[in-house]
Amino acid sequence: VDKAREILTDAFAANPDSEQVWLAAAKLEWETGEIERARVLLQRARERASTARVYMKSALLEREEKNFDDALALIEEGISTYPTFPKLYMMGGQICSNDLDTNKSNLDRARKFYQRGLQKCPNDAVLWILASRLEERAHTFDSSGGAAKAGAGVTKARSLLELARLTNPKDANLWLEAVRMERRAGNEKLAGALMARALQDCPTSGLLLAENIMTAPRVEQKSKSADAIKRCPEDPHVIAAVASLFASERKTEKARKWFERAVILDPKLGDSWARYYAFEKEAGTKENQDKIKERCISAEPKYGELWTSVMKNMANRRKTTPEGLEMVAHKILEKKSQETLN
Repeated sequence: VDKAREILTDAFAANPDSEQVWLAAAKLEWETGEIERARVLLQRARERASTARVYMKSALLEREEKNFDDALALIEEGISTYPTFPKLYMMGGQICSNDLDTNKSNLDRARKFYQRGLQKCPNDAVLWILASRLEERAHTFDSSGGAAKAGAGVTKARSLLELARLTNPKDANLWLEAVRMERRAGNEKLAGALMARALQDCPTSGLLLAENIMTAPRVEQKSKSADAIKRCPEDPHVIAAVASLFASERKTEKARKWFERAVILDPKLGDSWARYYAFEKEAGTKENQDKIKERCISAEPKYGELWTSVMKNMANRRKTTPEGLEMVAHKILEKKSQETLN
């Protein structure tokens, strides 16, 4: 740690206004438990090398320390200077809806963050999705929330996602969320119709094609896989979905070959590593599992829907790559065993 501090001191001398250096210095103190030092460094960074990311990290530190009022104050300060930075609105909404008491007042505060964010950042799909998910579960903030209120929430969420797609045509993430929302609400027919429209609008989206394979009835999965491979032969989402299909048919060697392709195509996609590792936990040897874990650590995956849902969760912020891999793989295997029971 002292050596790292020395290196950063030299970096400060060379680049006193560098956001990167300030954030690296704060991260070092933060991760070694020197919270007050990290807080002071972030305060100085806001004064000397202010950026939207500096505000975001400052608010994140306070959120992690459960100082929610301070975090929200920093978010507001950041928004006043950087009104088009979507992550500040996201964090504000998430603090109000996930960290504070579950009541109508905090639901309204979360809504306001997302509404303000969408006015300033209408092209950010994640903001639209967070806003719609909030409406989908709005009934849980009301102690008298029953089935009627749950239905009203789904209707509101549906309207938001329709508006999102009008504002951002051909966005696969928004289509995918709309399809999944209908599935969660038990509207299978509507989900199927939406998926057909989604694939007309985004015919080469690996995300949508992979979902189409994974959710199709057993008898249709082969033909949907063939169609997806024809459209996107090099897409890691499609390749991993086909690998999972082979795994479910107990075609172990074929599955392994396709998982291998998926992680080579995009080593930063954590979902592919987790699916591969989960497969080896079920069908492979301890040696194979260890090899995949080592390669995953070297690849340092950064994104993927499942990967980020675990690694960006506040409770898991200090988790290492191997810990994250175990957790995401566990989630995949758990979901699989539930589907088998159903």
